[in-house]
Amino acid sequence: MAIPMDSMIFALSLLFFISAAFSISESPFIVAHKKATLTNLQSGIDRVSVSIDVYNRGSAGKTTKEIARSSCVVPETGAFYVAISSAFDVSLTDNSWGHEVFDIVSGNYTKTWERLDAGSHVSHSFELMSQKKTRYFGAPAVITFRVPTNAKLQEAYSTPILPLDILADKTAGQKFEWRFVTQYGSLISVICIVTLSGHLITSPSKSSDGKGNKKRQ
Repeated sequence: MAIPMDSMIFALSLLFFISAAFSISESPFIVAHKKATLTNLQSGIDRVSVSIDVYNRGSAGKTTKEIARSSCVVPETGAFYVAISSAFDVSLTDNSWGHEVFDIVSGNYTKTWERLDAGSHVSHSFELMSQKKTRYFGAPAVITFRVPTNAKLQEAYSTPILPLDILADKTAGQKFEWRFVTQYGSLISVICIVTLSGHLITSPSKSSDGKGNKKRQ
């Protein structure tokens, strides 16, 4: 059975998000996961619930000497200002929802946070309603932030979402497909994470064995 292109793109995006979650950086590393859930309220009206989780996957672990080297002194007070892997002035924008299709009923398209420390995450959600029958392709959300070591505004993007079939007449096959995703999606994600973590753990040992064999030869 052929795999739909939409599902293939979504799966690749999910794998990218999982691999990024294992990444460790000594500077802010922003990863965002966007989800959209479609619910039929009544005849002729669909509701879209959107949630976006923003993670800072930068490394928070530092020794005292490393903290001293990466800290800066505030001239006026002489105090140390430690901001190793924190992101500042974090701004989320998700304005790809066309006004000709959607009406926002709860929340808003933008959200700001003063600071996002390494290892922490924040979430934002809003709800839309639509009375237009269409297939909608949403764009990733955009996250901008600043880092102490670079004056340039940094930018990151969320994972994309699957196309939304607004007010669609779902066939039996589509209903089965969505039921399968709902019931087993979390299990599949866990399996992917375990598989990837196992690969990351075994890869260094394989590399070491290969170098040992070359030396013996």
